[in-house]
Amino acid sequence: MVPDPQTTKAERHELAALLGTTPIVLVGMMGAGKTTVGRRIAAKLGRRFLDSDDEIEAAAGMSIEEFFAAHGEPEFRAGEARVIARLLKEDNIVLATGGGAFVNPETRTLINTNAVSVWIKAEFELLFARVSRRSNRPLLKTANPRDTLKKLIETRYPIYAEAHVTVVSTDVPQDTVANEVIEAVHAHLKDK
Repeated sequence: MVPDPQTTKAERHELAALLGTTPIVLVGMMGAGKTTVGRRIAAKLGRRFLDSDDEIEAAAGMSIEEFFAAHGEPEFRAGEARVIARLLKEDNIVLATGGGAFVNPETRTLINTNAVSVWIKAEFELLFARVSRRSNRPLLKTANPRDTLKKLIETRYPIYAEAHVTVVSTDVPQDTVANEVIEAVHAHLKDK
C-alpha cells in the first residue's frame, strides 16, 4: 500500500519506529466506524487492514447473522476469540474488531498485551443512526433496538475504556477520525 501523502514522511517514519510491527486494534460499538476508519488508517500508514468479522465469516462460510442464528452468541464469541488471537500474530496490521470482542476478558488482555488498542467512541444518537441503516446487526434484532443499544453502551463503555487510547468519532469525515487516531497512537507511544 502507498501511504497517504497527508501524513508526512517524517511522521510516518517516527510512528513506524515507535510501533515496530505492533498491530493497531480498533475496538468499540457497532456503528462507531471501526472498519471505515481502520481502512483509512491502514492506507495512511502503509499497513494491511483486517476486519475480524470478515475473517470469521470467511472461516465459518456464513454471515455473522447466520452464525448467530445457527450457533448462538456464546459459540460466536469463542470463535471470535480464536480468530483475533490468530490475527494478532500478524505484523504491521490495523485490525477492526466486532463490538463484543473487547468485552471478553481474555481477548481484551490479548489485545492490550500484543497491540495498541484504540476505542472508537461514539455517542448513542450517532451510533443508532448508523446501525439503523443496516439490518445485519443480530444483537439489535429485538422488540426495542434503541433500548438494547443503550444497555449495550452502559455495559460496554466502561470496558472499552480499558483501551490504550480513546478517540471520539463524531459526525465528521472518517478521514478526520483516522487522522485523530494516528495522532493519538503516536502520542500514546511517545509517552510510554
